[in-house]
Amino acid sequence: IVEPTPFTHVSGYSNRYQEMLRYMQKAEDQIEIVTPDDSQDPPESFLGYPITYTPGFRFSLYNLICLSLDQNLVGMKMIERFKPEVLHVTTPGFICLMSSIYARWFQIPLVLSYHTHLPVYAANYLGFVPFIVDISWLTIKLIHNQADLTLVTSPQLKEEFLEHGIERVEVWRKGIDTESFNPKWRNEETRRMLTDGNPDEMLLLYVGRLGKEKRIQDLRAVLDANPDVRLAIVGTGPYEKDLKQLFEGTKTVFTGVLRGEKLWRAFASADVFCMPSDSETLGFVVLESMASGVPVIGAKAGGIPDLITEGETGFLVPPGDSD
Repeated sequence: IVEPTPFTHVSGYSNRYQEMLRYMQKAEDQIEIVTPDDSQDPPESFLGYPITYTPGFRFSLYNLICLSLDQNLVGMKMIERFKPEVLHVTTPGFICLMSSIYARWFQIPLVLSYHTHLPVYAANYLGFVPFIVDISWLTIKLIHNQADLTLVTSPQLKEEFLEHGIERVEVWRKGIDTESFNPKWRNEETRRMLTDGNPDEMLLLYVGRLGKEKRIQDLRAVLDANPDVRLAIVGTGPYEKDLKQLFEGTKTVFTGVLRGEKLWRAFASADVFCMPSDSETLGFVVLESMASGVPVIGAKAGGIPDLITEGETGFLVPPGDSD
């Protein structure tokens, strides 16, 4: 039972979830999926696994994702019919509330996997609410202590969870498709596009959601201090309009969302990948960049320090430090 949908929503979480299903298919596991999705013509299945949709809604402060309370009890009906041995639910979100009840009612082991760091997002989007970070941690504790197992994406996040009183936490290691993310995809035509026709200049790359919490705005100071450097920003999100205004007049190209070979070529055609975000539970794009043969400069926060070997595969900087 997952939200947002990993099939039409574009994110690192979606990539990880789809890869997990591919490996579970190889193991011949039987799976059914419940998720909200209000997009046009969502898929009926993935890799042969049936997808059942539950009504959803969009959160006004971050309306790029469809969430659900499963008010029609779609998840419960699936459990009654399918009789699963394990219930895997993604968090944070709303559907995990009903899913916890289903797991206890049907006496099914409950695994919660945590993919978005709620306290950081809450501080960015609901910072006007008093004690919002404390409220976020209390919510996480109340929900995740109902689970038989919580999976997080980095040792740093596991330590943070344990410090806040969350029990039964383990690290869920992720892998990369090294055929897709590979230096072989480096491409001069793609590089020319990303550099606005100047392929000989140094190219920085960011790939991901364009949200305020990603701190992409910190890269403006980098460009101001290095006038010969270019930046390509791949993705879309609620902060896109503001970022285009902020980077107006700089050597920056916004590509929108890229998929498949276009995305693989973009990764492999850069000189340096930048991850300024301090809200990453893992930072999957960091691994994708490394697999593409491109070094990374990342914020020393969240799950990123677990991925970068300082001075070998990249460099770590304090969040917000553009020097």
